[in-house]
Amino acid sequence: MSTQEINKRYSKLAETSCCLSCGGAINYAEPQKGEICLDIGSGRGTDVIRLSDAVGETGFVYGQDAAAGMLKKAREMAAKLLVKNVEFIESQIEVIPLPADSIDLIISNCTLNHASDKKAVWSEIYRVLTKGGRFVVSDIYSSETVPPEYANNPEAVAECWAGSVTREVYLQTLNDCGFSSVEILEESKPYDKGKIKVSSFTIKGFKL
Repeated sequence: MSTQEINKRYSKLAETSCCLSCGGAINYAEPQKGEICLDIGSGRGTDVIRLSDAVGETGFVYGQDAAAGMLKKAREMAAKLLVKNVEFIESQIEVIPLPADSIDLIISNCTLNHASDKKAVWSEIYRVLTKGGRFVVSDIYSSETVPPEYANNPEAVAECWAGSVTREVYLQTLNDCGFSSVEILEESKPYDKGKIKVSSFTIKGFKL
């Protein structure tokens, strides 16, 4: 999806009660006091606020999203709740505008499948994590290669499945980017989408 398409679709959804997540990465994240965290695809900022409370005044949480409307809502909520240890960044997920070795914990819910260059995303995740830092990501994978009629359809990609790759390709990409040992925390049974089946899973890994 182009930047313009992402902004248009998800900024509009920011004004609805739509739930955009396919998983609960934060439920497995175990944030610690003083940690620096990042939520990729942070949406309205709900998980960022939860993380900010968990890491306390000595910690900090970044929320990254490509939709200006979502970021506006997130900033409004943080201000309303008087949350100070957060910052929301507008950026495509293929680029994380933060220094190398600066983040202790990264979470993401049903966002990374949107990326056209998934290796770029995971290379950036590896780059910004501290040594020993970890990610907990919930995402979608496909049982077979997504047919072009869906993979090239912005609406189908925006529905959080048509941008997916197979489980094997997904895990190989992580390995190629430096995450040699990945734990699968939960995994759904395949379910129908278009002419294929997809599954959701939550995975965890460390920068060793």
